[in-house]
Amino acid sequence: MNLAAFWIWQAGGLGGLGTFLVPLALMFGIMYFLVILPQSRQRKKVQEMLSAIKNGDKVVTTSGIYGTINGMDGDTIILKIADNVKIRVARAAIAQVEASEDAAK
Repeated sequence: MNLAAFWIWQAGGLGGLGTFLVPLALMFGIMYFLVILPQSRQRKKVQEMLSAIKNGDKVVTTSGIYGTINGMDGDTIILKIADNVKIRVARAAIAQVEASEDAAK
């Protein structure tokens, strides 16, 4: 290796791309494990919960309405929120399923 090539290599002329890509890959890896992976796990959990709901389940909507599922039609759900009061909501509006009294016993 001649002296000119040695000085270029020492100055970072040949290693500049590698020193740029390694920290970039590290930042992407950290971002994946801290943001993307937990978010995809949460989305999968919500999808499983929404596919497992059935008639009679007590649920809470994202707007805070408590009700009992009275019927389902594709992507819509009929919630009974009081005696003779039923509303139609989107399936995606269900935030959580309340624990039933049978599971508590």
